[in-house]
Amino acid sequence: MPYTYQRKRMPYAVNTMPRPRSLTQDRLAAAALAVIDREGLAGLSMRAVAVELGISTMALYRYVQDRGELEALVVELVLGSVDSTPPPAATGTWQARITLLVDRLRATVGAHPDVLPLTFTHRHRSPSVLRWGETVLGVLTEAGLGPEERIVALRALLAYVIGAIQQEHLGALSGAGTAAIARLPAADFPHLTEAARGAPSLTPDREFHGGLALLLAGLDR
Repeated sequence: MPYTYQRKRMPYAVNTMPRPRSLTQDRLAAAALAVIDREGLAGLSMRAVAVELGISTMALYRYVQDRGELEALVVELVLGSVDSTPPPAATGTWQARITLLVDRLRATVGAHPDVLPLTFTHRHRSPSVLRWGETVLGVLTEAGLGPEERIVALRALLAYVIGAIQQEHLGALSGAGTAAIARLPAADFPHLTEAARGAPSLTPDREFHGGLALLLAGLDR
């Protein structure tokens, strides 16, 4: 029987060490934010962020589980720059302190308006949103509002700033919609047409702070 040589396979060591995590959360968030700023919130996807980073989609899953985790990182990147420290009480009224806190949130989110819906969606687990809310509640407590009133006030302030930013960036008063309202039959819509005719002279800042002042006046009993 002829001898058949069989090459013996030598065992080899398997590297079980995990690969280094070369992408930081800030870099992932910045890439996702770049996609949102360029393509809108609807354009955010795992594939789009992977392309932005120059990696495969499967490689991206080594760093985040899903789009929801990417969204949370974006919210924290944007709102992490919000200064939640109010000025000392001696510098003004509680309304002035609340206005300053709201202005800081408006300026930060207004720079990336497409992120706004994510701010509301992830508000309960964003450290920055929670810190902002904690500071606002502290000012409202000093103002003498009761526990239930503080909750209502905080939610009203959040709803106002979110709605106002959306209106400012998605449909300004001086836009085509306002012009269309101004052309409605005045006999049927006297108040709407009158408001629309005066809207072009109303700047976004005046509109925002005017509405906020009315809201705060309602809280100041």
